[in-house]
Amino acid sequence: MKRLLPFLAMVLLLVGSAHAAQPLPGDSVYQLPVQLTGQDGRQQMLSARRGRPQLVTMFYTSCQMVCPLIIDSLRLTRNALDPAVRSQVDLLAVSFDPARDDVAALRRYADKRKLDPRFWTLARAEPAQVRQLSAVLGLQYRQLPGGDFNHSSELILLDADGRMAARTSVIGRLDPAFVKAIAETVSRH
Repeated sequence: MKRLLPFLAMVLLLVGSAHAAQPLPGDSVYQLPVQLTGQDGRQQMLSARRGRPQLVTMFYTSCQMVCPLIIDSLRLTRNALDPAVRSQVDLLAVSFDPARDDVAALRRYADKRKLDPRFWTLARAEPAQVRQLSAVLGLQYRQLPGGDFNHSSELILLDADGRMAARTSVIGRLDPAFVKAIAETVSRH
């Protein structure tokens, strides 16, 4: 048995490496060279999230109206998933407002909203990368003169390879069809 364990570990490592070494699908969001900085200060390329389904949205921390509902909707959606499915899905919310949403602001927001960092990543990117990401995700935004933003409000499911598998614009309450799409996507993963 002791000889078998190193062999199994090597096989698992090779299988994991093979998945990461496979080229990304042409329609993968992970094709974008976006560097994210999370609420923990850790930097990673968006493509580093490959391998697990992601629930993705965009928001900004100083928003008082829609963004709290977006985060609540993400939480409701995650909580509605079967525990086995829930454990396989990560949550990513990228700020529309990198000028004000630095690491400290993201951390304060995560702490205030009690967002478990094991599952939740609140992130920022450089303004040009935020614009590229929002365009690829099909989310529109524009900054208003007072500093607030008009923006799309959607939750997007990315499969393990970063392809858009489902989306919902139902905000402030649960969308059962979206929950079902997540479960189906995870079961194919």
